[in-house]
Amino acid sequence: MSIDISVMIGGEAGQGIQTVGELLARVCRKSGLYLMAINDFESRIRGGHSFFQVRISDRPVDAPHHDINLLLSLDKNSYELHRKDLLDEGIAVMEKRNSISGKNILAIPFLELAEKSGGKITSNTVAAGACLALLGAPFEIFREIVSETFAAKGETVIGKNLEAALAGYEAVKTFSYKFAFEWKPDKPRGILSDGSRAIALGALAGDCRFAAFYPMSPATGIMAHLASVANEFPLVVEQAEDEISAVNMIIGASFAGVRAMTATSGGGFCLMTEGLGLAGITETPVVIVNAQRPGPATGLATRTAQADLLFAINASQDEFPRFVFAPGSPAEAFETTVRAFHLAEKHQVPAIILTDQFLNDSLFIVERPFAVPENIERFIACDNDMKNPSEYKRYAFTSSGISPRALPCAGKALVMVSGNEHKEDGHSTESAETRTRMVNKRKAKLYGMLSEMNPPGTYFPESEILLAGWGSTRGSVREAVDILRKDGILAGCINFSDLWPFPADAVKKILKACEKFYVVELNSTAQLGRLIKEQTALSYSGTVLKYDGRPFYPFEIADGIKKQVR
Repeated sequence: MSIDISVMIGGEAGQGIQTVGELLARVCRKSGLYLMAINDFESRIRGGHSFFQVRISDRPVDAPHHDINLLLSLDKNSYELHRKDLLDEGIAVMEKRNSISGKNILAIPFLELAEKSGGKITSNTVAAGACLALLGAPFEIFREIVSETFAAKGETVIGKNLEAALAGYEAVKTFSYKFAFEWKPDKPRGILSDGSRAIALGALAGDCRFAAFYPMSPATGIMAHLASVANEFPLVVEQAEDEISAVNMIIGASFAGVRAMTATSGGGFCLMTEGLGLAGITETPVVIVNAQRPGPATGLATRTAQADLLFAINASQDEFPRFVFAPGSPAEAFETTVRAFHLAEKHQVPAIILTDQFLNDSLFIVERPFAVPENIERFIACDNDMKNPSEYKRYAFTSSGISPRALPCAGKALVMVSGNEHKEDGHSTESAETRTRMVNKRKAKLYGMLSEMNPPGTYFPESEILLAGWGSTRGSVREAVDILRKDGILAGCINFSDLWPFPADAVKKILKACEKFYVVELNSTAQLGRLIKEQTALSYSGTVLKYDGRPFYPFEIADGIKKQVR
């Protein structure tokens, strides 16, 4: 019998919801199970409602499930909010002091057991122990995870938490739970990672040497990961006074010769657009991560969205080439970030990575090892590469649009740049002829850039109906396809991660082979659908759109398609 169980931990901000969820996730990973977990929280330090939902399976899972098998309700409100999603034979575990009567409620004195084990602070460990015991998990595995988790806090803290964990197990040992399953300890299937960590590791693997940022959810985690290892790598991480400073700092660092990046969200990216234009006209390679959230303005600071696609492609004044990527998983996030640094430098353009709160803050099992490039190819011109360094021209006209890039003060070549339109030597000009030639020079890069783009990933591409999605919806769209095929609808999907320059020929070939295609997006205007129509002249047959700040559940996509094809 296959395993597919969802456990939700709900409560107020400050109650340690993430702690419980991460303990469960680490136990599952260590036992050789697959999992994915979403982290849903409000923009507040205390109070409100937050939840951490872990989906546990014996097969790969990349999307959350809407049904709840086990609800750990740390307050009454969580039960009231999520009881409709609790399966009939599911169980809601509640603190005894706050519990209410009901057939599917199991009241446990978490606080009382914690006080006996070493203090109220261990109540989350009691709760995690109770949940794992109900699921049938061996205590020995939990013992190892607790010891690892609290190792830095000393033996006393470890001892208290182990006592609390055992108390949680003992509290439910006589309870029979329908969804308990046999745990067969196996080797971990991979590492446990969220998108933020994957992007940070990708930056390190891509030889990032400078990162500047101003904190903005949901991008801050990327920079926090980089800052935590800055002393172990040749890396400087700088918290700037604002996003404008951050983007200009990385432009300066790149001009000096080091690979540099920043990470922000939509509002911060708005502030960076003038700097983006400076990188465009000076042909300075930078990597900018836009971790999307709902807007405009502050919007929903801790929620998810996909409404910045067309903005990223067209951001800043006038026209200039840039790469736009949108990874769909932590594995893709790592690989995309490595590529972004390489391609930005190779073509001397900005590279924008679109992620979002869902991908950044959700946990996944990553089976494919993060592969670090054996060699970092640099595209820097030295005096030895030039016939006469004294005649060097930073913006020399070439058929590819890419000029030899020398570094300032690194030799005899004089490197002159300007934010004004300029001549080949970098000095400003008002010449109409030179202006036209420079625009065409920059635009010429698009041909080479397009050759670097990967076609969209496919799943049952020969199907009559295709679902088209991009970025983090990849897992939910693919599972929706499985649901539709099970119900007799011959569906497949395409998932975009390389979005600009748009791989139009590859997309045409895929979409012309199907009868209809539908776009699935976390925005209100079908931005991918509009982009496909603009670039291929192919029109989508319908949409499944969601823009409430929450991620897609696969059944929502499947239901949306069924309503349109039947």
